[in-house]
Amino acid sequence: MNYSPTELLIVVAARMMEDGKTAFIGTGIPMLAAMLAQRLHAPNLIPIFEFGGVGARLSRLPRAVGESRTFSRAVAATGITDIMETAARGFVDYGFLGGAQIDPYGNLNTSVIGPFDRPKVRLPGPGGGNEVGSLCWKTIILMKHERRRFVEKVDFITTPGYLTGPGAREAAGLPEGTGPYRVITDLAVMGFDEETLRMKVLSLHPGVSREMVEERTGFELLWSENLTETPPPTPDELEILREEIDPEGLYR
Repeated sequence: MNYSPTELLIVVAARMMEDGKTAFIGTGIPMLAAMLAQRLHAPNLIPIFEFGGVGARLSRLPRAVGESRTFSRAVAATGITDIMETAARGFVDYGFLGGAQIDPYGNLNTSVIGPFDRPKVRLPGPGGGNEVGSLCWKTIILMKHERRRFVEKVDFITTPGYLTGPGAREAAGLPEGTGPYRVITDLAVMGFDEETLRMKVLSLHPGVSREMVEERTGFELLWSENLTETPPPTPDELEILREEIDPEGLYR
């Protein structure tokens, strides 16, 4: 079946959500991924939304993290401070983030392009991104794969990845064992090397070559010795995504 790059992103992200785990869900693609995961393989997934919804059963696609659907049949309805405290206490397994820039260590910039005091572009800022990247056990980053986004050094660290490498997160006071887990783009799935903590390509999406990824990355990537091809969306995944989750085609 034919599918769009966005649909592939949603499906790959959904496959990473485990049953019975907690996941900090942001607006857009993470919401669709959570809904797909709940329907297919993770019925006991606990979505957590920034404005207080915990464990909602997502029967209809929310338009934002604070709207009523994020509280539908939830196990708890709290507030933003309680949600961040939950992450700080180590109860959030996965966090989903995006960004304007990312570097080899998974540091994210959503603040400014250019010097902070005289930026070329001022971006939306962190929202809860700093807390998600700092406190969730595993952070999954969803981005479009472009050279201007994948840079050797971000203009501003809004959300810490592995900072400057091994030991840097712990030296900065962040919880040991937390950090970036996967980077999912429209070209590939990447993880982070266990020794150097630099970004490593794990799988290429169907029809994507190594040369394409390297051309659109502004730094040297590591490559897995067991490089694979990302499994494409199945007919069942696409049917549920298109007919039940996003029948209006907002994310195609």
